[in-house]
Amino acid sequence: MAIKQKRSLGATPLLYPEPALLIVTYDADGKPNAMTAAWTGICVSDPVSLMVAVQPPRHTHDALLARKAFTVCVPSEKLVAETDFMGMVSGKKCDKFAACGFTSVKAEYVDAPYIAECPIILECSLTQHQRIGSHTIIIAEVRDVKADEDCLDASGGFPDIEKVLPIIFDCGSRNYYGIGKKIGKGWSIGKSLINKD
Repeated sequence: MAIKQKRSLGATPLLYPEPALLIVTYDADGKPNAMTAAWTGICVSDPVSLMVAVQPPRHTHDALLARKAFTVCVPSEKLVAETDFMGMVSGKKCDKFAACGFTSVKAEYVDAPYIAECPIILECSLTQHQRIGSHTIIIAEVRDVKADEDCLDASGGFPDIEKVLPIIFDCGSRNYYGIGKKIGKGWSIGKSLINKD
């Protein structure tokens, strides 16, 4: 196999894939608010924790630090326009829930709302935060995960990604994508390379 030449793109925030997620809080007035975030992900397995990077000028930023609670809502492909909108407009000037026709539901385990129309919800409690350059890195423990029944796999134990249809964001081109086809089973397909002579 020929080795392809690589071109340097410089220090730029490109990592594939990036999820398009909605970070949802109550603001200082107790109003539900959400922002779109792509720079987020699971960072610890015990206790189950995730991180999200938020810029201080964002309306959600102060609410995260004040409430120390939020939900991560995983939108499906059919909510791509609403997901994009949530990242373009400030909750200081607009009731984003009303504009999108979203239903706010109070979370069960944390002091935050979630978006009923999203198929997967993670209820999170802020455990620590650190300012790094242009963003504040929020670390939060996942207190509960909720999933729509019709998005669960045949065993009923976990969400089926082909039913959830999450959105992927390409930071380079600023385009949204759906998921592709399954290409292999984890902790299985690689076995063909174990002890390969």
